[in-house]
Amino acid sequence: MIIESAQQFTLVYPGPPEGALAFVRDPAWSLSRVRFLSGLRATARELRGDLLVHLPVLGQVDLPFSSVLQLTPVGAALDPQSLEHERAWVEVSGVAQVELVTSVPDTGAPDRGALTPVRFSFQFRAHLATPDGGGPTGGGGVGWGGAAFGKMVRAAATRTLERVAQELPEGIRQAMEAGPRSRAMQTDSD
Repeated sequence: MIIESAQQFTLVYPGPPEGALAFVRDPAWSLSRVRFLSGLRATARELRGDLLVHLPVLGQVDLPFSSVLQLTPVGAALDPQSLEHERAWVEVSGVAQVELVTSVPDTGAPDRGALTPVRFSFQFRAHLATPDGGGPTGGGGVGWGGAAFGKMVRAAATRTLERVAQELPEGIRQAMEAGPRSRAMQTDSD
């Protein structure tokens, strides 16, 4: 079963574009206050961790992810990597784009103390394996019990993943305000 959710938003970085670029290129900083991420490990090229979700009937589910970090001229991108050997996992992809030039109204001159807009776009694609329900079909197919269970899991997972995506902007905003000392994940100097 595959469940998808996406979130696009703009936040204002409290400083110049150079600081905003450093923020989006450093996942140890930019994701340090996102509550639903756990066990984050960052290198210069990769971000790994777990997306924590609570699903009715199944309880808390840890969905591992791995994304390649790509630096761009105006920010950074996360490209998801397959974890098909896992029973349940999530693809995390995203783009952060910094508005590189801010100017003082009426003068057109660059303002190094200005607030800098940053546009974010994230996609989550969860891969969930549900157990076969057995049931009245006989021959090992999924019966009505398994089909009903699958529908219930899909509905709950969809709501949960949408809620997670909606909470993302607040966690990133808190990390912006806390500054680079807010790093809460393991980083490697790869």
